[in-house]
Amino acid sequence: MRNIKLKRIAAIFVFMSLFSLASVHSSGAAEKQLSMLEAVRLAITDSHELRAFKYNVEAGREEIGIARSSLFPRISFEERFTRTNNPPYAFMTKLGQERIVQQDFNPDALNKPNAVNDFQSAVSFEQILYSPKTLTGVSVSKKNYAGKLKDLKRKREESAMKTLEAFLMVNTAKAYLMAADKAVEEAQEHLRIAELRYGSGLGIYSDALRAATILSDAEKKALAAHKNYSLAKRLLGLSVGREESIDAGEMSPEIQLMPQSYYIENSLDRNDLASLRIMHENAKEHIKLAEAGYHPVIAMGGTYQLNDNRRPLGDQGDSWQVLAFLRWDVFDGFKRDGERAKAKAQAAEIEENWKGFKNTISFRIYSTYLEAEETQKNIELSKKALSTAEEGMRLIKLRYENSLSPMVDLIDAQTSLDNARAEVIARENNYRLAVIRLGFESGTILKDMKIE
Repeated sequence: MRNIKLKRIAAIFVFMSLFSLASVHSSGAAEKQLSMLEAVRLAITDSHELRAFKYNVEAGREEIGIARSSLFPRISFEERFTRTNNPPYAFMTKLGQERIVQQDFNPDALNKPNAVNDFQSAVSFEQILYSPKTLTGVSVSKKNYAGKLKDLKRKREESAMKTLEAFLMVNTAKAYLMAADKAVEEAQEHLRIAELRYGSGLGIYSDALRAATILSDAEKKALAAHKNYSLAKRLLGLSVGREESIDAGEMSPEIQLMPQSYYIENSLDRNDLASLRIMHENAKEHIKLAEAGYHPVIAMGGTYQLNDNRRPLGDQGDSWQVLAFLRWDVFDGFKRDGERAKAKAQAAEIEENWKGFKNTISFRIYSTYLEAEETQKNIELSKKALSTAEEGMRLIKLRYENSLSPMVDLIDAQTSLDNARAEVIARENNYRLAVIRLGFESGTILKDMKIE
């Protein structure tokens, strides 16, 4: 009897010591608690993954300006210095500087001129007048940006989904922890009764030993539940862009299960599906981009120039010129043909992916909806099973106390009760998760939560 008590005290001491260490470790700083709605709102604004993707979208927006820049005039300034005694260049340099005199026409001066310095200052411009490839390139960049905006919206939905999964994980872990702690309390009570019965001569020693073993197992499960609870809180903090653990608070709003047609109809406007549709349109633009290479480019330009033999920006001589040109690549080694064929193949590939993706989404909604209906029906069955297990536990406990049932019946009843509690927790959260996934698969997750 004394050994049993010592074992019980030692087991409780070990359990409480480990629990204290786990509590100190997990609560070194005050844990913040967020409601489900607060967690989602924080995730779609502060998560590092979403912030990184926003920069990607900003880069896509700048691509429009880069493509459009070719439509504006290019203006450049150039300062150039040359020194030469090459006869034609030396003569032309002095001519540009407006320093030609009669002696410069002397044959000796023309054939063997002295070295001439030239500081040439020039302002030039070039303006495209006709370039189908440039115009199509602007259209392509705009559609790329539109697709990235759709991807960003889908990324927000993904971030919300991950956060809701983490939130439900915390909620589930918390419920399992409460059930595990309750199991420890009941196992302690069973051990107390077994010891009293053995001490009074009504029970057997093996019952007390078995009850002590059950208590030890319950304490191990409680330790595991504490660990899982701490990990789940840390994961929730990570999903909202925080390093610290965050506890799950209020569950509202409770998302309602809608008719299956609601999810199917809304899925046609899903953001990633819309992005894929834009990609398909853009692939057709790439065909036009390749075909634009068959067209000429027409542009104009001009230069104003200063020449001086003494200093930069000097104006001994000044001149200007205006020009217009047409550039037409008549043959490029069949490059344009290859680019057009490649663009057509990519457009066909994206179209098939888009059609297949629509079918996949429809299947996922169908599958998840069946899961939601199943778990919804199983919740009531699980609650009835829990009620039955609690009543069975109560009756077996009375029978054991009155020597009408063996310890093995009490242990079986306790196991059934623990399993029934865990089943209710699992079913309720599986149902919530299934409804949330339906919103994610149909693209209505933020709308269902009244965020958008």
